[in-house]
Amino acid sequence: MLQATPLTDGWTLRHEGDALPAAVPGCVHTDLLAAGVIPDPFLGRNETEVAWVGRRDWTYERELPATNGHEQADLVFDGLDTVAEILLDGRVLGRTRNMHRTHRFDVTGLSGRLSVRFVSAYAEAEAVRGKVGERPGAYAEPFQYLRKMACSFGWDWGPTLVTAGMWRPVRLERWSTARIARVRPVVTVEDGLGRVELAVEVERTRVEASLVVEARVDGVRARAEIDGTAGTVRLQVPRPRLWWPRGYGEQPLYDVELTLLHEGRELDVWRRRIGFRTVELDRRADEHGSGFTLVVNGERLFARGVNWIPDDPFPSRITRGRYRERLRQAAGAGVDLVRVWGGGIYESEDFYDACDELGLLVWQDFPFACAAYPEEQPLRGEVEAEARENVVRLMPHPSLVLWNGNNENLWGFRDWGWEPRLAGDSWGEGYYLGVLPRVVAELDPTRPYTAGSPWSGSWEHHPNDPAHGTHHSWDVWNREDYAEYRATVPRFVAEFGWQAPPAYATLRRALPGEELAADSPGMLHHQKADDGNGKLRRGLERHFAFPEGDFDRWHYLTQVNQARAVAAGIEHWRSHWPRCAGTVVWQLNDCWPVTSWAAIDGDGREKPLYHELRRVYADRLLTFRGRTLAVVNQAAEEWAGAVRLRRMSVEGAVIGEAEMGFRAGRRAVAEVAVARELEPVGAKEFLVADADGLRAVHFPAPDRDIPYPRPEFDVSVAPGAVTVTAHTLVRDLLLQADRLDPEARADRGLVTLLPGERVTIGVSGWKTPDPDAVRSALFCMEPHR
Repeated sequence: MLQATPLTDGWTLRHEGDALPAAVPGCVHTDLLAAGVIPDPFLGRNETEVAWVGRRDWTYERELPATNGHEQADLVFDGLDTVAEILLDGRVLGRTRNMHRTHRFDVTGLSGRLSVRFVSAYAEAEAVRGKVGERPGAYAEPFQYLRKMACSFGWDWGPTLVTAGMWRPVRLERWSTARIARVRPVVTVEDGLGRVELAVEVERTRVEASLVVEARVDGVRARAEIDGTAGTVRLQVPRPRLWWPRGYGEQPLYDVELTLLHEGRELDVWRRRIGFRTVELDRRADEHGSGFTLVVNGERLFARGVNWIPDDPFPSRITRGRYRERLRQAAGAGVDLVRVWGGGIYESEDFYDACDELGLLVWQDFPFACAAYPEEQPLRGEVEAEARENVVRLMPHPSLVLWNGNNENLWGFRDWGWEPRLAGDSWGEGYYLGVLPRVVAELDPTRPYTAGSPWSGSWEHHPNDPAHGTHHSWDVWNREDYAEYRATVPRFVAEFGWQAPPAYATLRRALPGEELAADSPGMLHHQKADDGNGKLRRGLERHFAFPEGDFDRWHYLTQVNQARAVAAGIEHWRSHWPRCAGTVVWQLNDCWPVTSWAAIDGDGREKPLYHELRRVYADRLLTFRGRTLAVVNQAAEEWAGAVRLRRMSVEGAVIGEAEMGFRAGRRAVAEVAVARELEPVGAKEFLVADADGLRAVHFPAPDRDIPYPRPEFDVSVAPGAVTVTAHTLVRDLLLQADRLDPEARADRGLVTLLPGERVTIGVSGWKTPDPDAVRSALFCMEPHR
């Protein structure tokens, strides 16, 4: 039987002639942090103090244990970041240049001093650039010249921390006769019959040995002979339970086990979990253009999505528990699709396992983002090898429903001035329209592939044409008011978003001792977007009087603006289902404490946007669309009832009122006309719709023009709860629980109360509840100062 020995202990890292203890998996930065050599780059402006780490070469060493006892011994690296030379007692075993691949070296009969020497990623990138020529990109850093996590080199939300190291496990594998080299599971279901086809490849030490594979799933067994180095075993599972996205059904998973045998003796075993489901991507043309609708088990979906970035600049620190916590947060916000963005990595099995269990659909980008990528060697061969390995690795996961060729590169070629600068040089089109779709079609024919995001389906249309395929909506954040989201109805919005700073406690931890201001040195350092603070200010000034010199007010209002902006887009686009078939918010998570588009900040705290997502991504939603109330029902059952419409003044008077019936079919949108006499007039009036505990509120004027009354409310505190009772209109009330205790969390975000209404906010982690302290952590709209 194959024996695997983890090589996690005994490593050292060479630094300035000293041998520091090293953790594997890990990276140079985490080892230097543990040894006290560098400061925490997340704090203050320390990021700049550690920039030298990414420009050095580094060597890891340990003893390789004896490899005898079997016919073959392999040294296996699941992830080397990125350009490395592997030596044993000074003899070169091999060289690597791809963070996204597994590497295996024959060490049969060998032992001695094992060294892994990493070349600076900058040096390698500059060498490749010198060979293949200059290529344009969205950032000055040279990430497109090597197969490494692009955002290691910084992004408009991330730090520049160029890593090196063994970021995934290392082990010694000893085996005899043969081992399983690869299993490619093709899982289909049709007419109540589940089919599992396992294409097996083996590596042998004995050509003449007769080999058999046996497989089992759900009590069904089958076996097949291996002819040479390959074979296929097929199983049929009668009436399998279907795997569904969350909110559409359950997520049954089936254990599959495949055993390699020689004369009845077990040589190796492969185990995975699978799910039975069908997935299609409907891109048919219609009267609005051409669609982009995911169809799972025949059910057409409005995808309620978020974009996912690497949850840490040092991915080896992301534990199974951390993946599950972050993805549970996503599911808790009503999300049913997570897009793994192309500037990061193919995530670990822990990520996809959690998505399988939670019913979160995964849209997987290939790792290409925001740059022209050369198609010459040494990159081209690495790209195909990496794609082949990762497509097969991720195939068992039923949550994975879409492969995407790149992030914004097709758009960049057309709109960002790349085409004239390239002057005919390669830029990645051959990957996105050639290599990658060929690999997916050959290896994983059950899943759809799209060439990029955004992408209109062909060069016949602009790559970011909202009427065709996927669309990224960034003009609004960069140049316009978020009300402009309502001006278009894209077929599928794969990226859009609005910035806000992280939670107050996160800022206090990340910027110790700093007097916080929107433009204080630490705040500016932790704002990576081009003119990010300027865009935040302009976004606020369209709605509010800018709170000069009042950081707490600025912090609150930017959070409000982020939540309102994203809600405006989602509410509008959901109300146009099935013409619009999905929204994927930029972004779910942060990798460090930073002002960004995230709903969950770098310390894992939920911003008000997170709670707003929970509202606008719920199965049922009310939203005003001009003189119409859209009743959005994504539930499996019809929604019928009555809606109460009230035209009100900000002083709390009811000016007009009506009750109207509605009926929204399953997975459908109904419309209720708003009578002209109920339309609010001027800045002192607004409209409220209530049905089945849900509410929509429409203020026709910007906040800066609304004569809000001075908010009056009572506050009471009980264990685990804060109750607010309003005596006036209280708009966008927010309890920032982390101001009470860094460990405290509130279970809801922004809420608007009418006079006489009350809300109870659940609070966890508050060790010493204090009624007097609560008011300092409560914010809402106030009269203009």
